[in-house]
Amino acid sequence: MLETLSIADAVRTAFPFTVDKFRLQGPDNMRTDHFGLFRSDSRECTGRACKEIYVAHQTDDVVALVEAAQTVFGEGDTDVKCHWRDGHYVTVSPSKDIRKSLAGGKDNNFPRLIIRAGYDGKAFSTTLGLYRDVCSNLMMMRHVAGTTTTIRHTSGLRGKMDDLITDFESLQGGWQAVQEYIDNLSNRQVALQDFLEHLYPTPKPDASQNTVTRHKNTISAIVNRCLREHQKVGQNWTSDQGKLGVSAWMAYNAVTGFVEHDKVRKTRKGEPAAGQFDRSILAMNDSVVAKADNYLHRLVTA
Repeated sequence: MLETLSIADAVRTAFPFTVDKFRLQGPDNMRTDHFGLFRSDSRECTGRACKEIYVAHQTDDVVALVEAAQTVFGEGDTDVKCHWRDGHYVTVSPSKDIRKSLAGGKDNNFPRLIIRAGYDGKAFSTTLGLYRDVCSNLMMMRHVAGTTTTIRHTSGLRGKMDDLITDFESLQGGWQAVQEYIDNLSNRQVALQDFLEHLYPTPKPDASQNTVTRHKNTISAIVNRCLREHQKVGQNWTSDQGKLGVSAWMAYNAVTGFVEHDKVRKTRKGEPAAGQFDRSILAMNDSVVAKADNYLHRLVTA
């Protein structure tokens, strides 16, 4: 029987390299004051140029973030998944017993802590999001208080565990707030057509045929996704004057699911297609998802 890796070992196994700083040169080996960051294993340049005083965080700092984050859910088993995208991403999952169930247990949502430690000069961040198993969506709820904390970008975090744990205490009530917000979305009806028109306005009469076709395909894909998910969880929808009526929760997931799983993502020449975790991160930062968040937040707080 294989021995299960500890959380620290799992993170170190996923990121078995350092990020090193080297001076950048101009034309004809011209000396500059700028430095680049490079992975020690692949020599891949990551993040953005920095100054000589910049100290890049390392895997042990990420381990410290993850170990401190585990305290958010109290005692119990946790699991981690690690991903590299110009920095370290780690999702922390508590026991599957911690969940928000809807539709008689057919629509289950599990908390996820999403840790981001990038090399773009921004603070480290941890967001309390959720994973919905019906559609495999990984989401964050922007308008729920107490679901995001930021930590100053620094190194040597393992020597500052008490401070880190204090930083993460602000997230301990976040899951309850997320569940209440899901209930609010579930209890409010929205006309799916009006919602989608707000997100994806009908093309103008002089729009090209390609634009019209892309718009039609997008709307059709989202509506079909919404109907499929209704069938999966055994819920009905309504129709009023030809408009499909669904809960704000189902409408939101149909849009986020489309953006996360179906939206065409362009890649640069020679660049591999975005993997599932990449697509999840891109979706959480997508302008359409943000617009959907804002629309439904106004609806449930009106």
